[in-house]
This record gives sequence, C-alpha cells and structure tokens, in this order.
Amino acid sequence: MAAVVAGVLAALVLAVAVVLMVRLVRTRKELRRAGLPTGPRWVFWGAVLYFVLPTDLVPDPVYLDDIGVLLLALRTLRSTPDRRMVMNPPRDYGE
Repeated sequence: MAAVVAGVLAALVLAVAVVLMVRLVRTRKELRRAGLPTGPRWVFWGAVLYFVLPTDLVPDPVYLDDIGVLLLALRTLRSTPDRRMVMNPPRDYGE
C-alpha cells in the first residue's frame, strides 16, 4: 500500500516537473518571438540539462530539486531587467 502511494506521489511530482519544463520552453520561445531579451542562455540550458541528466542533488524519484531549478529559471527569464524596460518604458512627463 505504501509503495503504491509513493509511486502515485512520484508520478504527480514528475508531472509537475514536466509541466514546468514545458512552460519554461514556451516562455523562452514567446520572449524570443516578441523580440524581447530572454536573459542569460546558461540559465535556460542549465535548467534543461539539470532536468534531463540523471545526476541530481536528490535522487530522481523525488523531483523537488528539479522543480526548484525550473522555477528559478522561469523566474529569471520572466524578470530580466531589459524586458521590464521594454514592457514598461520610462514616461516623459515633460511632453
């Protein structure tokens, strides 16, 4: 019984990690398509490699470390300083 619960939990955590990976890739594509900066490339590719490679800080049945790395990469892509300037350019109130 405990093995079944552990297996279901591991499958759910893996599904969350896969969804985050898809969101990361889509966000990067949308930013590039819009002509906006996507942040450092190493953040994106580092997160992808960490998710795909079998060596992790925590063994792979527990994908919590992968989820953390993907969330940090997604946050970095979405909060690049250049993107904020493009989305909300400074206003000139002297006009």
